[in-house]
Amino acid sequence: MNEFDIKKLFGKRIKELKIKQGLTQEQLAEMIEVGERNLSKIECGNVFVKASTITKLIKALKVEPQELFEFSQYQEQNNLKQELITAIQNNDVDVDLLYKIYRSIKY
Repeated sequence: MNEFDIKKLFGKRIKELKIKQGLTQEQLAEMIEVGERNLSKIECGNVFVKASTITKLIKALKVEPQELFEFSQYQEQNNLKQELITAIQNNDVDVDLLYKIYRSIKY
């Protein structure tokens, strides 16, 4: 895992916790004293945060510090995605059927 991966995973985790708390991006940005645009950059994994901002995130999201860095669920998802992509590329699955399943759960 490199720095880019950590920033992406951290941002994804912040967004997930924000939604879980029922907060909007505007509300969380105000609570941690950053602009909405900066929070968006954090959530997209384009920037990382200072220690002081991590402290504010812990308070605003009402979590323990280690909860901000729980990424294992994303690694499992990435593995599943890669397995599906590989199966499609190798023609190991019925793409028409897979697409029908996808459409049935998407809509």
